[in-house]
This record gives sequence, C-alpha cells and structure tokens, in this order.
Amino acid sequence: MRGEPSCPKCGGRVRAPGLFADSWQCDVHGPVYPLQPVIPPSVEALSVVVHRAQVPVWMPWPLPVGWLFTGVACAGDDRSGGRATAVACSGPGPLGGMGELILVAEELGVGLGARYAGMDAPDPGPYMDVGKPAQAKVLAGGRPTPLWHVSGAPADRAVFAGEALGMWLWAVVWPEQSGLLMYDELVLADLRDAGAEIELVPCGALSPRLIEP
Repeated sequence: MRGEPSCPKCGGRVRAPGLFADSWQCDVHGPVYPLQPVIPPSVEALSVVVHRAQVPVWMPWPLPVGWLFTGVACAGDDRSGGRATAVACSGPGPLGGMGELILVAEELGVGLGARYAGMDAPDPGPYMDVGKPAQAKVLAGGRPTPLWHVSGAPADRAVFAGEALGMWLWAVVWPEQSGLLMYDELVLADLRDAGAEIELVPCGALSPRLIEP
C-alpha cells in the first residue's frame, strides 16, 4: 500500500505544488487533485474523508443484507478539500459469490470514477446514451436519480453513471453480473449528513479494488 498521494486518473506519482506550479502535477495528466493514500476501513477513516469532502460521500444506507463498508478514498488536499470521494462496499452478490461496489462522487474532470471504471476519458458523458431511458435508478440524498449504463468499460465490471447534487455519480460493480444490484433502487445517503449514525457503519477488510482497480 503506497503512503504518498497519486494521480486520480492513472495512479502515477504526482509532484507537490512548488516554485513553478501551484497545483499537484502528474507527468501524464498535468494538474490534478491528488488521490490520498488509502488506509484500512474504519469509522475514523470515514470521518476524516467526510470532514474534508466538498462533494457527497455516497453509501448505500442501509447497506444490503450481509454487506460491509470496505474502504474510502479521497482526491484533493488540505487546501482544495476533497473534490472526489470513493466508497467501497462488499457483500453477497445477487447471483451468488462476492460482489463489490464502489460509489464515486466527483467534480467534472477529476477522473477518479473513470479510473475505477477502467476508462481513459475523465468523465462518463460521451459513453452514456441519455436519449434512452436510464437502466438503473437510485434514491440519492432523498432524490430519485437515474443512472445510465456506461459503455467501453472492461467486461469484468458493470458501470453506471449519472448526476446527483450537481456532481458525477459513478457506480462500479464487480463482477459484471453483480450489476443486478443496481436494479434494486438502492437508497444512497450522503454521509456528510449522517451525524452520529456514521458510528453504526459496519466495517470489513479493505477492498483491493480501491487500491488497484
């Protein structure tokens, strides 16, 4: 597990702001919001990200039966605040076996959701056919939120995206058949509004998908 910030788009090394640049820099992607090191899941780790976040921190709440919180990631620094958040959950898949879900909220162009989706473009817009009915719907922050299937992702995962509270909302599910989870109209809570309830989140082992999608 690396202990230094990385590029949210490619996972590569980034240079801190200095004499010649006032933002974090990736050699490939230029100015980026740095992805902070991922640490083992705990209520304390979640609280740190929630406190820093300038975007929603989405989690299915209540969690599906048997599912656990398995990690959180944040892109941004102390100056910018969190401009992208990723919450991982794991549990029994709808068709058996283990399923994994990562929910990403981010500002335009940050690129963290696309990294977990396994795509090169920073945003899902060009890969969503919004002219057709949405394939999935969630209740995000109390509002019905359509999510469209995102084309072009690797075959081992199902990817959906839409907009919630003015930010991109990505849902990336492994394996692909566990994408059926998204057809159950999940209720997503923004943990920035959770208050003391955040203490009730059940924690599991760190999802390796959060570190190397």
